[in-house]
Amino acid sequence: MAISTLDQTIGQKQQSWLSGVLGSQTFWVFIAVVAACIFLSFATDAFATSKNLYNITRNVTFVAIIALGMTLVIITGGIDLSVGSVLCLCSMVLGVTMHAGYGIEVGIAASIATALIIGAFNGVLIAYLGFPPFVVTLGMLSVARSLAMVASNNTVVFQFGPDHDLLLSLGGGAWFFGIANPVLYMIVLALITGFVLRWTRFGRYVYAIGGNEHAATLTGVPVKPIKVAVYMISALSAGIAGIIQTGWLGAITTNLGAGLELQVIAAAVIGGANLAGGIGTATGALIGAALIEIIRNSLGLLGINAFWQGTFIGSAIILAVLFERIRNFRQSE
Repeated sequence: MAISTLDQTIGQKQQSWLSGVLGSQTFWVFIAVVAACIFLSFATDAFATSKNLYNITRNVTFVAIIALGMTLVIITGGIDLSVGSVLCLCSMVLGVTMHAGYGIEVGIAASIATALIIGAFNGVLIAYLGFPPFVVTLGMLSVARSLAMVASNNTVVFQFGPDHDLLLSLGGGAWFFGIANPVLYMIVLALITGFVLRWTRFGRYVYAIGGNEHAATLTGVPVKPIKVAVYMISALSAGIAGIIQTGWLGAITTNLGAGLELQVIAAAVIGGANLAGGIGTATGALIGAALIEIIRNSLGLLGINAFWQGTFIGSAIILAVLFERIRNFRQSE
């Protein structure tokens, strides 16, 4: 009888794990990414080349890194529309600081500080003053872009002082095993984010706030400080992506990151984050970003007009939300 009970328990756990995987949006998006890669490898001669794969993995990092921070915000039930402009401003602060003759350490510190200040400002207005996240971050989208124009006098910055070559190597190099540096940064940040969400008290608080903010407050969760923290993390991720992208591009313009917030939100949602809050993973953010980049890359290889990119990405968002609705409907039955 004891052996039978043990076998039943193990069987139930295996079934539960399998049903959890098959019911996961992230899993099916991953399958879609794999299927798309297989199809494109046979449909085009250029997709599976080492150069194209290098470009795909490098290009996906900028959206993916910001999507990691955005995922935390979305899990709490919020949204951050300012990340594209924050990326631009942080890049410009870095460029202008280094162009003035300061070293790369000072430039990066100034850029990171800028990101954290913006994130804290957004978080305080949202958490402590009760402003809607949409309104606050939409306003910051305009403010940060304007400040970037003021900082550079609306000019292109392409000279970065004594550490110019070091910055370009930081973002555009491949220091280990021929893997693009941005990919390594993305992997490290994803591991950190995944660990924080899965194994720390902070991560549990983030999910609790998104699941039921009122209940989280009643159980002693420091809701307001956590909310400020996630908006700071979101802005920080945009600032880090801006630093890396500056090193990759070797120049900064005031339209850098324009419209990026939509791709970032799309990556998080496609990867399984629920805009209603309470659901989201670091892995999902990476997979969602990968799907978006593969869509963008495949359009050119298949000879499809690039203007269709928005249609495909928008359709993927709608399908992701539809998948979530269907899953919720089945669970409520």
